Amino acid sequence: MGSEGSALLEPLWQGLTAIDPAAVSGSVSCALPARFEAVKGARQFTGSTLRQWNIPELLDEVALVVSELVTNALRHALPGTAATAAEPERPVRLHLMRGPSRLVCAVRDPSEVGPVAGEAGCGEESGRGLHLVESFTDGWGWEPLPGTPRGKIVWAVFHIPPA
Repeated sequence: MGSEGSALLEPLWQGLTAIDPAAVSGSVSCALPARFEAVKGARQFTGSTLRQWNIPELLDEVALVVSELVTNALRHALPGTAATAAEPERPVRLHLMRGPSRLVCAVRDPSEVGPVAGEAGCGEESGRGLHLVESFTDGWGWEPLPGTPRGKIVWAVFHIPPA
């Protein structure tokens, strides 16, 4: 993910009780195509990253949250099924950052509209995703992206259990 990712999430890290962006021990990102099959790829990317970072105990929760955030980006942030002109094939990007005691997963998309937790009725799928994100994380939120390209980043934080 490099400097773009660090700069993108720097305000997020600062908002979380004194984390120095220089203390980030790992950061990766991947661009995702504007297709729902991208959710499976995002889960696989997350799983291989968490195993590489030796925190497999977070895999189930983080994979669930990544699935919800990517699904929301694909469902609500993209105009129809067409990709945007700025990023023709991959308008959604998944970022994972590991700090000393926290893991942040973030999904960037081209919409400036923030996510809203819905009220799903009995048997309805839609509307429960952000409630799941809230249940399985130690915090989540979203920020508009400054400058160009426009859009937002939706993030979730997980505490890494001590070894």
